[in-house]
Amino acid sequence: MDIIREIQSELVEVKQFPQFGAGDTITVSYKIKEGNKERIQQYQGVVLQRRGSGTTETFTVRKMSGNIGVERIFPISSPFLDEIVVNKKGRVRRARIFYFRGLTGKAARIKEKRRFTN
Repeated sequence: MDIIREIQSELVEVKQFPQFGAGDTITVSYKIKEGNKERIQQYQGVVLQRRGSGTTETFTVRKMSGNIGVERIFPISSPFLDEIVVNKKGRVRRARIFYFRGLTGKAARIKEKRRFTN
């Protein structure tokens, strides 16, 4: 198994992204190819989970589109990921917040982590 990980680490280029976790609100800039044109699409939502490790790590982002919740899974080592911006750090007590799917209205708010700067 170590041989496979070594080959993956050589072949897959891992970009440096900011630290984020479940409960954080992030904006993902994702490259989309349509025919011979390429554009960057912004996808902003709440991180539900991070899963896996190394080159196979993925994260799930949930956003509201109208009244419908839309979830998307992004591989962290995808060449189509352009940039990740952390908008808010959320304070949650779990690593995977799937209970967030069932919440609506004021109950669906996540408290923001306080950052003290001296």
